[in-house]
Amino acid sequence: MNQSKKQAILVVSFGTSYNATRKVTIDAIEGDIAKAYPEYQIYRAWTSKMIIAKLKKRDQTHIFTVKEAMEKMAEDGITDVIVQPTHVINGIENDQMKEDALSCRSQFHSIRFGAPLLTTEEDNRAVIQAIAQEFSELQEDEVLVFMGHGTTHYANSVYAALDYMFKDLGHKNIFLGTVEAYPSMQSLLRMVKEYSPKKVILAPFMIVAGDHARNDLAGDDPESWLCQFQECGFEVMPVLKGLGQYSAVRQMFIDHIREALEH
Repeated sequence: MNQSKKQAILVVSFGTSYNATRKVTIDAIEGDIAKAYPEYQIYRAWTSKMIIAKLKKRDQTHIFTVKEAMEKMAEDGITDVIVQPTHVINGIENDQMKEDALSCRSQFHSIRFGAPLLTTEEDNRAVIQAIAQEFSELQEDEVLVFMGHGTTHYANSVYAALDYMFKDLGHKNIFLGTVEAYPSMQSLLRMVKEYSPKKVILAPFMIVAGDHARNDLAGDDPESWLCQFQECGFEVMPVLKGLGQYSAVRQMFIDHIREALEH
């Protein structure tokens, strides 16, 4: 390898203030990437300024923003960067990440971007396979309901497409909705009632099982998905496991880095 070339992978996540879920999701993704690409230095950046501020105050830990990480890499003499987001979709966070990284382009020989989790039809199929594998013991009289984040960004349509693809690939009892957009909880309730299962299993369709998973999904507020399904008379079991805990999902990020390197 050319001695003057110093390569790094910047792993960009939204972030989480829950240390336990971070260890088994974001840390695990970064660890797997480091193992897969030992010749690259691994750096971390988070996009949630609110979470970064919270950790600084609570734990006296400073996590870089994307711009800060780019500046640090330039200082360290890194010449070529792959930026790999752990974002689920190509939404607002991802657009902002690219903008921030590219504002430092003059300091590097090359900056390349790996794709977020769900970018191609192959990605959609791979994530469905990962979920089917993870919940292989799901019974026909049970439904699995995933909570995605949702966004006003046009990339939100991937959630409805994925819900459709679950059914198309034979998983009639797996549903995907969002907290903040479409498909909404109202749509899900209607579809689950039509299926009339004995049991509803709830899980986050997010990289980490953080605030949304603990409060909006499985919290004791009457508006939580857990309470709303219980209110309809269903037996409900929440599984607070972020997508970052699925080894097949972590592998998808490794594959996206490889694809970025090949282009």
